[in-house]
Amino acid sequence: MKRLRWVLLILAGLFVVWLALPGIVERRFNKTLHAGPYQVSTQAQELHGKMIIADLHADSLLWGRNLLRRSSTGNVDVPRLAEGNVAIQAFTVVTTSPRHFNIYKNSDATDQVRLIAMFEGWPPRTWSSPKQRALYQAERLSKMAANSNGALTLIRSRADLQHFLTTRTNHQVAGFLGSEGAQPLEGDLKNLDELYAAGFRMMAPTHFTDTAIGGSSAGMNKGGLTALGRQWVRAMEGRKMIIDLAHASPATLRDVTAIATRPLLVSHTGVKGTCNNPRNLSDDELRAVARTGGVIGIGVWDTATCGKDAGATARAIRYAVKIVGMDHVALGSDFDGGTTSPFDASGWPLVTEALLKEGFSEEEIRKIMGENTVRVLMETLP
Repeated sequence: MKRLRWVLLILAGLFVVWLALPGIVERRFNKTLHAGPYQVSTQAQELHGKMIIADLHADSLLWGRNLLRRSSTGNVDVPRLAEGNVAIQAFTVVTTSPRHFNIYKNSDATDQVRLIAMFEGWPPRTWSSPKQRALYQAERLSKMAANSNGALTLIRSRADLQHFLTTRTNHQVAGFLGSEGAQPLEGDLKNLDELYAAGFRMMAPTHFTDTAIGGSSAGMNKGGLTALGRQWVRAMEGRKMIIDLAHASPATLRDVTAIATRPLLVSHTGVKGTCNNPRNLSDDELRAVARTGGVIGIGVWDTATCGKDAGATARAIRYAVKIVGMDHVALGSDFDGGTTSPFDASGWPLVTEALLKEGFSEEEIRKIMGENTVRVLMETLP
């Protein structure tokens, strides 16, 4: 009996560790420098409460948390989005990521998302298939929306977005799905139909590694669009899906902007003008995206801004506005993306206040914080 008790205690201990492991892993990857509640001026708080706030990038679905519950882990959940008055949140799924990823050079020889999927108890079909990982994360978001009592709704069309904006009450959140990289295609454009049916409305050609579609800014070769990639651009446009050029190599960005016929966006980035590294966009790249009528989402994490507060994000926004004008700059946090952020999703009023300190008018701040994103979504969604 004593031996059986020890076996049961060991098994119970292993079960507790198994349950705790996802949170331990996420705490290692997603860090917030300052926890809320966040204090801002009365002017900033009142303005923030009247605006549409839209964030073009968060990787929160990767980590297995129930986003309907407030968490002390990570940056995003529905309660914190509501506190930050975020109306529109892009949930961008990650399906592969190299071990020890960096902004300079990455091979696809390793894949830590497989380990995350196994540790978090994802279905076995996801363990070796980027497409199935994308579909699984989409399923999770749909279930959370269905169980949210209206706190979270999903948008797949302009009609969905328009209905949400005209009926929104009590800081409800609308989410839409994007894919960080074209890995879920698994090299076959036919898979785009299945992803579209699951709700995906945005996709990037690359993430940290080069793909069959094109080169990544942090890939091994950093080439441009492949022949398949050119077909992918047409397939995306034909379905009225949004092309996201975050993580694209300069050559891929140049190739896509040269042939695109619809507005493009960069969901999360910084600008070389305030933070010069390979991850961020040059002035010419900013102009190329803006010429399509699209928007550039400026991030909050340290690699994007070379800073550790909302003021660094505001300075990057000021620089981008100087280069491309007020109508082409937006927000793209990269929350829950394996980054260190100065605040979580409830802290967006800090950016509103920082923009006021930068001398932006209320009308300009409204555009940056969400109206530019709404315009592009209304122009590009089916």
